[in-house]
Amino acid sequence: MASQYDKYETPIPGRYASPELSRLFSARNRHSTWRKLWLQLAKSQKELGIDTITPEALEEMEVHLKVTDGDYEVARVEEKRRRHDVMGKSTAEPTLGRTHLKEAQLVTVGKRAAHWAQDLMLDLHSIDQVLRELKFRGAQGTTGTQASFPEIFQGDSAKCDKLNELLCKSFGFPACYGLSSQTYARNVDLIIANAVTGIGTSAQKIAGDIRLLAAFEEIDEPFEEFQIGSSAMPYKCNPASMRCERICAHAVLLTSKQTILAITHANQRLERTLNDSAARRTTIPEMMLLADAICRGLDNVTSGLVVYPRLIAAHIQPKLPFMITEPILMKLCAHGVSRQEAHEQVRVLSNKATYVMKIEGKPNDLISRFKGSDFFKPIWADLDDMLKPELYIGRSVELVDAYCGPGGPVEQALAPYMAYIESSSTAEFDV
Repeated sequence: MASQYDKYETPIPGRYASPELSRLFSARNRHSTWRKLWLQLAKSQKELGIDTITPEALEEMEVHLKVTDGDYEVARVEEKRRRHDVMGKSTAEPTLGRTHLKEAQLVTVGKRAAHWAQDLMLDLHSIDQVLRELKFRGAQGTTGTQASFPEIFQGDSAKCDKLNELLCKSFGFPACYGLSSQTYARNVDLIIANAVTGIGTSAQKIAGDIRLLAAFEEIDEPFEEFQIGSSAMPYKCNPASMRCERICAHAVLLTSKQTILAITHANQRLERTLNDSAARRTTIPEMMLLADAICRGLDNVTSGLVVYPRLIAAHIQPKLPFMITEPILMKLCAHGVSRQEAHEQVRVLSNKATYVMKIEGKPNDLISRFKGSDFFKPIWADLDDMLKPELYIGRSVELVDAYCGPGGPVEQALAPYMAYIESSSTAEFDV
């Protein structure tokens, strides 16, 4: 059985903070305070005439004000079941592109997801590069001069270098940094942080996109049979539930670690000052743990992501007439119509259709307006066949296949890790 020394614990309560304040912010005190609040709420409601709150119920609440270890185990099991704190087939699926969060040219569900993958591939590249270039401090002495080493090796400087070669080989480093003081340069911590915290920014973008798409009811996180989306509204599946929200919260914490290590590096003086110690003691392990938590969260969410093609298509249809206005201009020009005049005619009718939709709450009637205007007579016969979303996704499918498909950059980047990937299972997402 693992002991307390086999897992990371923040050193702040044990090493720096007072026992009183550590107890104040403990899980037991926090949850017991919630129970006190619920008890006082019940007492106040009873005082105001809610007779369904019985004396026996109040007495039972009084008896159980302090949360026990057994209570935590019951809550853990129940929260795991409820999941509440008490993409291959979509490659060619057209969807509304959104720039500035407004509808833009169509993309595909797969193309959008491929951008998420590319962000993570760039992060992987940064981390791989840092790992390849990471070096050892080695045995350098108290200020990095190796002052005592010539005496130890009787003036044989070659043995000083050989010592560090042996140390590097033992610990898997290619070499030592050319210069060190009492510590290796704290800029190294910052370089590592720049790479690792990149995971946080990418994850926040990905999870944030999924949360938006869930709000649009086009995509959902995995949502299980007994999961509770809202403790107040039983019907509700909160947008992206809570998994992506947690990923975003972890990402904020992770990216903050880069700032701490940047300041720590900047505040080192001469050969070394100790103001780096407390910051590094918490920041480096927590940075790695948060990156791990984020990756596990992304694995869990993306492995069970649900796409709703019919809702996506339903969202396209009201906007599709606007999406085909550029091809309409091109067709009119091919018939010898002035582009400037065609643009003005399309603009005027588009504004009228927008007014009908936004002010009168009626369907988009732009196509009917085109068919009712003699100006557009040269392309009347083409209009119905132009209302096919798949005509307006460009080379999305080819681009996704080239990047994510066999032999593409994603497969090449993941090749060194495939044995691990294939042997692993989807990460559990504990509440």
